[in-house]
Amino acid sequence: MTDRIHKVLANAGYGSRRDIETLIRNGKISVNGKLAVLGQCIEEKDRVSINSRLIRLHLQRKHKPKVLAYYKQAGEVCTRRDEKGRDTVFKNLPRLRNSRWINIGRLDLNTTGLLLFTTDGELANQLMHPSNQIEREYAVRILGQITKENIHALLNGVELEDGFAKFTDIVDSGGMGANHWYHVVVMEGRNKEVRRLWESQGVQVTRLIRTRFGSYILPRKKRTGQFWRLDDKEIKSLQDSILS
Repeated sequence: MTDRIHKVLANAGYGSRRDIETLIRNGKISVNGKLAVLGQCIEEKDRVSINSRLIRLHLQRKHKPKVLAYYKQAGEVCTRRDEKGRDTVFKNLPRLRNSRWINIGRLDLNTTGLLLFTTDGELANQLMHPSNQIEREYAVRILGQITKENIHALLNGVELEDGFAKFTDIVDSGGMGANHWYHVVVMEGRNKEVRRLWESQGVQVTRLIRTRFGSYILPRKKRTGQFWRLDDKEIKSLQDSILS
């Protein structure tokens, strides 16, 4: 069985098909010791390296993607390994044969809540790509006073150090003093975007929980450190959100 190299590597989670094509153009991918070329077909027996690192190949016919949900704990990083020795979310996930879990976005060190993983690299890239405008919802505990003017600014957008950003929805969920909660929605996965938006209004985020990604809502009964599989209906709903 053979397949095009950019498709195989994208499905394995090494980037989007466009990312793989860029790596090939830049001479970063080799097959059996020779630089790969655009459109090249490969077999499972071929030795493929990315940036001089040999990778394992598992060519498979198109199959239903697996999607896993995980309730991230505070203090965990979203990389496979951490040079500082911190716990990584991957250590709690079930092992796979001839495949690997690919995280659909990330959460920062102190943020808890819903993280999704898949075996389909193309699906992961589509769900993360800003052009697809996938909603991410968070429960946020705020320390400080928020006015109607602050809410107006956050909904209309503010300029952060990496560009314009805004919430598409803000719901006051109640509470008083240092225990005031809001639910907010953003359409991108920029680094610490939710925290930085609130800080732009002079308040501090003291707790942050992702409660929804696209169509999938974090079940109330779940606890931090747990993982569970999404069923076919839930996966299709996620896939449909890319097209909506």
